[in-house]
Amino acid sequence: MSTTDWATQLSHFDPAYAADPFPIWDELRGRCPIAHSESFRGMWVPTRYEDIVEIARDTESFSSRTPVLTEYAALTDFGVTIPPISSDQPYHTEIRRLLLPLFGPGPIEALRPQVEEHCDALIDAFVDRGTCDGSTDYAQFIPVQVISRMLGVPDEDADRFRGWVHLLLEMAPTDFGAGVEGLQEFFAYFRDHLLARRAEPTDDVVSFLATAELEGRPISDQEILGVCLLLLIAGIDTTWSAIGASLWHLAQHPADADRLRTEPELWPSALEELLRAYAPVTMAREVARDVEVGGCPMRAGDPLLLPFPAANRDPEAFDRPDEVLLDRAQNRHLAFGVGIHRCLGSNMARLEVQVALERFLARVPSFRLADADAVRWSVGQVRGPRTLPLVLG
Repeated sequence: MSTTDWATQLSHFDPAYAADPFPIWDELRGRCPIAHSESFRGMWVPTRYEDIVEIARDTESFSSRTPVLTEYAALTDFGVTIPPISSDQPYHTEIRRLLLPLFGPGPIEALRPQVEEHCDALIDAFVDRGTCDGSTDYAQFIPVQVISRMLGVPDEDADRFRGWVHLLLEMAPTDFGAGVEGLQEFFAYFRDHLLARRAEPTDDVVSFLATAELEGRPISDQEILGVCLLLLIAGIDTTWSAIGASLWHLAQHPADADRLRTEPELWPSALEELLRAYAPVTMAREVARDVEVGGCPMRAGDPLLLPFPAANRDPEAFDRPDEVLLDRAQNRHLAFGVGIHRCLGSNMARLEVQVALERFLARVPSFRLADADAVRWSVGQVRGPRTLPLVLG
């Protein structure tokens, strides 16, 4: 543990927190289960499962208008919206209902052959080399292609997408200039694609939104661009991180990897367990009215982090929470959140993570970390390995 007083100085941008948050959450649960940090405008950070669920479900007391927490102000104050995750009732329900069919089990399952083919092509590039980086050679490419094709933009623009993810999630919350730069580039790019789809619709999400109606009215350009931003932020970095963290675990636990190779019936429970243990996403809320949670009086306007990964490691909610049990039967994890804002793309994330791991395990007989100290984890509200050097057996 560092000498940081996590109860008052916690920052999700602290490299020590990013590298190993688990003992920090354990310390806080026993000492100060809802931290009140001096960082990020005085944010609250609950760490217990019951408190996190209570806050996530209480949409009257906690607004979702600021799902990404910045040091300087709420993004909504600058007119930046990411529907539906940045919206409250009743608008949230209306826009979510419109988008829900796009992410249903049927349309997502139809993506499986495409994802399998892409994973195999990525593995072909390094499998005979004997080494790879599980993040930069593999995990990062999988969700980018899926999202690019859903939005109807060229695969070759994938580097732009990853660049925007880095700017908006790892730099913008602490660097106003980086945020402005990333958003300007993003909106200019997708505004051009939106104009093209309005003139000539195709079979993609942008075309669907350009011709759809919400409560009897056309969807505005700002709303469409906000949904595109949602797919970028919520659909790429999160899945990339979940795949990478799962590979990080399996590289250090070859027995688990072998079980998944020889016991395919384990996949349903194993997938949920890996998502529980290495849930990548922390959301943010803003206190909408004076309220008390866990004995802590919060005031309207206070920022709050909602660390779903901390809830997933709470010993009051999970037996042996710091162990990965591939056959865990009871697993009400919060990797996809809880309540009305539960992740819209959970079916897509599950498909991508499982296919990525299945193909890697099928093609790579064994693998291990090349250098545990060389693994670097992302900072901010999405946690996953950004460098993951592996030796392939």
